[in-house]
Amino acid sequence: MMRSLYSGVSGLQNHQTRMDVIGNNISNVNTYGFKRGRVDFQDMISQQISGAARPEEAVGGVNPKEVGLGMSIASIDTIFTQGNLQTTGVSTDLAIQGNGFFVLKNGEETFYSRAGVFGVDANGTLVNPGNGLRVQGWMADENGNVSTSASTTDLKIPVGQKDPARATETVRYLCNLDKNLPVIPENPTEEQIRAGTWQTEIDIYDSFGNKHQLHMDFQKVPDNPNQWTVAITVDPNAAVPTETRAGLNTTDGVTNIYTLNFDNMGALASVTDSAGNVSNPEGNIFIQASYNVPDSNPDAAGNPYRQTFNLDLGTIGSFENTITQDASQSTTKAYYQDGYALGYLDNFSIDDKGIITGVYSNGSTRTIGQIAMASFTNQGGLEKKGDNTYAESINSGMANIGEARTAGKGSFKAGTLEMSNVDLTEQLTDMIVTQRGFESNAKTIQTGDSMLETVINLKR
Repeated sequence: MMRSLYSGVSGLQNHQTRMDVIGNNISNVNTYGFKRGRVDFQDMISQQISGAARPEEAVGGVNPKEVGLGMSIASIDTIFTQGNLQTTGVSTDLAIQGNGFFVLKNGEETFYSRAGVFGVDANGTLVNPGNGLRVQGWMADENGNVSTSASTTDLKIPVGQKDPARATETVRYLCNLDKNLPVIPENPTEEQIRAGTWQTEIDIYDSFGNKHQLHMDFQKVPDNPNQWTVAITVDPNAAVPTETRAGLNTTDGVTNIYTLNFDNMGALASVTDSAGNVSNPEGNIFIQASYNVPDSNPDAAGNPYRQTFNLDLGTIGSFENTITQDASQSTTKAYYQDGYALGYLDNFSIDDKGIITGVYSNGSTRTIGQIAMASFTNQGGLEKKGDNTYAESINSGMANIGEARTAGKGSFKAGTLEMSNVDLTEQLTDMIVTQRGFESNAKTIQTGDSMLETVINLKR
């Protein structure tokens, strides 16, 4: 009789625990990165009234007679299924698609989280603004390289940081020169010069970040149908001439003129500079050019400071990413140059591998750092520490910290947050089942009490 009472008590207690977990799940239905809990029950030890008997020749075997003594909680599991992703449009908001955790630090104490509500504090450090925990990763060096094999560190996004001016080092050209462009006659008129000249221009930069106009004038050679002369001029309308010079394998050619030679298929065959130097018969062709930089200090000999850069004309014999000669409209132009003026960090973006790229006001981009991601052999063994964080336990295994999208880790999604994986329909259904289980266990106690009362009344 007393056994049913205590079985009912265990049922009441453990169904109350299950209700506590359900209540916590429902309260966190809108908590970003929250992972719901689940209570698993198991029966307690059973009292054996009689044991089993093996079969004999005359009679068969007998099963054991056992009475259960109630139930207990086997485990309270954290269910790490993927939550839905909600777009926020905030560049510092991050979600993890797949397996993995953000790595956060408070001093030397390390925490892990699925909630990516991040922001930048007054020092430029990427943090969780709700608790100040610092997001961990790797900072890039001055060349933009990130070493993910190094220990993680706090990530700093230096908004407003200067990006020094960079002088143009390479200018690339491609596309086509019209073979039918008219040849400029002797003693030409201005109209004939314009008709027989294909001109391109692009802005380039000196070491101070000053902008200069690079002009290239292409004209057909009268006595050679597959030959063009090219004149390079930097700032042709400047009050003080920049004295542009160009040559093969030299930064200080004789003049600013060089010659393009094409084969009968229209492919670039060679380049000749004004000193008679001829390019190699294969590989890429580079013309090295230089010009005087205004308002700069002269060298020790009193010569003006000259800025140098390379003109990449493409590959000999190729029709891809190079200058060609064909009977169609001229489209040759400069499509790339790598210089820029002084700029400031205006904005940044985070890609799916967690690489933080700074966008500067001068149009340049630079890698700032990379966000780390952690994974565990048994993520269900993590201990909850509040504030949407977890910590290692002796059964979770050590954190495997590395790049996203490697070793089974998921990917980052910038501008989104992972919602709670609590399903209200499931929780409300579990609440009903738990309530009925609690009531039924209470009825077990009430019925046992009534039976005890009947026994007691036998003496009356």
